[in-house]
Amino acid sequence: MKAKQEFKVVPRFPERLLPLKKMAYNIMFSWTSEIRDIFQRVDPKLWTESNHNPVKLMSHVDQKRLDELANDLGFVSELEEANHRFDMYMNAPPLDSGKTCVAYFSAEFGLTTCLPIYSGGLGILAGDHLKSASDLNIPLVGVGLLYQTGYFQQYLNNDGWQMENYVPNDYDAMPVTQVLDKDGNQVKVYVRFKDRSCAVAVWRIMAGRIPLYVLDTDLGENPPDLRGTTSALYGGDKENRIRQEIVLGIGGLRALKAMGITPTVIHMNEGHSAFSALERINTLRQDHGLTFDAAKELVQASTIFTTHTPVPAGNDTFAPDLARGYFEDYAKELGISWPVLLGYGRVNPRDDSEPFGVTPLSLRLSAHANGVSKLHGLVSRHMWQAIWPRTPVEDTPIDSVTNGIHVSTWASREISRLYTRYLGQDWKEDPDPFHIWKHVNQIPLSELWRAHCHCRERLVAFSRRAFMKQLKRQGAPADLVQGAMEILSPDTLTIGFARRFATYKRATLLFSDPDRLAKILNDPQRPVQIIIAGKAHPADNDGKAFIKSIIHFSREERFHNRILFLENYNIHLASLLSAGCDVWLNNPRRPLEACGTSGMKALANGVLNLSVLDGWWDEGYGPDYGWAIGNGEVDPNQELQDLTESQALYNLLEHQVVPKFYGRTSDGIPVDWCEMMRNSIRDLMPRFSSHRMVKDYYDRFYTKSSDRWHSLSAQGFQAATEQAAWCNKLRTSWNDIAVTELKSDASGHEKLVGQSLLISATVKLGGLIPDDVTVEAYYGTMDHQGEFADRETLTLRPVKECGQGAFLYEGNISCVKTGRFGFTARVMPSREKLGNPLSLGLVAWA
Repeated sequence: MKAKQEFKVVPRFPERLLPLKKMAYNIMFSWTSEIRDIFQRVDPKLWTESNHNPVKLMSHVDQKRLDELANDLGFVSELEEANHRFDMYMNAPPLDSGKTCVAYFSAEFGLTTCLPIYSGGLGILAGDHLKSASDLNIPLVGVGLLYQTGYFQQYLNNDGWQMENYVPNDYDAMPVTQVLDKDGNQVKVYVRFKDRSCAVAVWRIMAGRIPLYVLDTDLGENPPDLRGTTSALYGGDKENRIRQEIVLGIGGLRALKAMGITPTVIHMNEGHSAFSALERINTLRQDHGLTFDAAKELVQASTIFTTHTPVPAGNDTFAPDLARGYFEDYAKELGISWPVLLGYGRVNPRDDSEPFGVTPLSLRLSAHANGVSKLHGLVSRHMWQAIWPRTPVEDTPIDSVTNGIHVSTWASREISRLYTRYLGQDWKEDPDPFHIWKHVNQIPLSELWRAHCHCRERLVAFSRRAFMKQLKRQGAPADLVQGAMEILSPDTLTIGFARRFATYKRATLLFSDPDRLAKILNDPQRPVQIIIAGKAHPADNDGKAFIKSIIHFSREERFHNRILFLENYNIHLASLLSAGCDVWLNNPRRPLEACGTSGMKALANGVLNLSVLDGWWDEGYGPDYGWAIGNGEVDPNQELQDLTESQALYNLLEHQVVPKFYGRTSDGIPVDWCEMMRNSIRDLMPRFSSHRMVKDYYDRFYTKSSDRWHSLSAQGFQAATEQAAWCNKLRTSWNDIAVTELKSDASGHEKLVGQSLLISATVKLGGLIPDDVTVEAYYGTMDHQGEFADRETLTLRPVKECGQGAFLYEGNISCVKTGRFGFTARVMPSREKLGNPLSLGLVAWA
């Protein structure tokens, strides 16, 4: 029988303790130890049982305990100080003068363990992006989805096979609140799924100064199948996926509008939010009467798209018939036909067999696109070059912004205290990371080592308790359960491997030669232990087989007490592992790791990386910072590459890693090892922090895109209308453009170092004028095949009209080094008039 009505009984908070309730609803506690310590002090046991959830803690704490704390002058004093710092942080003036408003869209956000609306690296990156935007006080709002069950909870059966458990989230007991309208009702918007309307509720999560608005379809007014749209992260079939992405992109824009928020910039974190660009166009048409072309120019100029995966399967596509059911009528609202909209989502718009892809759609509707490391940017340019068939791969308009991590979230308590002591009290919010991190040299090696040893001890203690729980749940014999409290050693070299169990990450590479591995791990003088964690996607049986294989290895007698797999990898476990291990192992198959931020989290704690030269480590590696497996080779024979790199891994462990760790001075400190720890923190942390990352986005993309938004929307959007007309003029006239003559003043085709080469190009512009185009010399060194080995560009200036629509352009190339060089010329739309001159795909070459 169900109750007729519901009510809640909550503790009565003494006035002195009211700041606790305020701070509980801001996930700033996840990166601010003084706030976290206060909540833990309220009730340490309940804090752990609540999964470090301050809202649940506050709703379940005993009234008697609250009354005791209200009379505890020490506690009240600490609370008042923390509240004062919290208020000062929250009320600091924003970096921007109010001109810029960035809306950051992502399908998942990894903010804290007690908000399970993330699965892995993409979500953690998004969460760290919000946290750094908060610390830097950048005007940004997040938009995501509020999943009823989030991502699955992982457990292993007795045979080591991954099982999934979906636990419903109780958002009444989590740091999330309803967004209310002026009448006190929760804000709701509506989206259409074919011929049906779906209501979407709006919630708010505060990440420091940054609001994250999350959307929820679990409403009684929705039919059951639509109500479950936001049930699980990456759950369901293709139809549910397209519905989720409609809620995120279209519903997200409508939610911002309902709250009176007009973003000047949209940042789409992966293609899941591609439909936000379409909805911005739709809104501009409905609210301001713009044509599709004019609205598209405005939207494209102020949209940033970040692609995260070099694996084709990671880029969502939908069958044309499925997409048509959801977007044919929407295309009419946009003012275009369905085939035209379908073409925006195809690499080749004329290929009727190609599905509708959100990545091509995102790329076509963004002025700025980027991969998440330099290598990934290169891989992405190769993957998507066909969208711009007249553009060489190296000029494909996909840049790179290497990911980073929010250091104060991932640095352990012990390491953070060292940073505060030697870098200064404000190191967490300093906008210049390169200035701050040079002071790491002041940290004594002995203090760094002691702090790290405490982290390893805590990891081992946690691992023993967690393994005991695993064994109890599996019904293991009592002696095995009791033996779990003796597993691992707090003094042994500890290797960590924790990540998503996609097969290209090669979790079993370390087990390629079990006999050799056993010899390394069981050296009586220099033992090694390995802790492994990670989830496979529920549909990835190959990834699950990798986990099972590792479990079976760990049960062999020779690996007893040396290999441990921990269930249910999450933020809390990640923080313990990335702080307590000595070596962070990463061995993906190059170049399939887009970035791989787990190694950066280890870096924040001085943990040394041992990795394939892929993702961020391809940029970060140096012999003073860690070790590289291989030299960046990519072998088409994957079995041979796996064999070669597994042997390289064993060699590094035997001859470099293990000896260096156990090379101790008389006081027990591995000085050479600690020097590497300090070097890596000092030199790499400023390059791979999310503060640097967010500043890169702000300086390179956000401000420029916001300026374009304001300039194109001025005077009743007249500039956008004129820009659309100009772009259409370019498209209709472009085939008339030709470089009819290209010359230089090189006598005998030679120049001396220090001289300059005068380039002249005669360009027929047809119906266009010089203000419409940018003419560039395209030059660089040549390889043995006559191809450009590298290239630079030089804008040529128009010097005279030659008649019949032709103009002479000139410029001087500086000859600063010797070698074999070549040049050509290209014509593009004006750099001055377009945020990205290659975005139209219009290029004419000599």
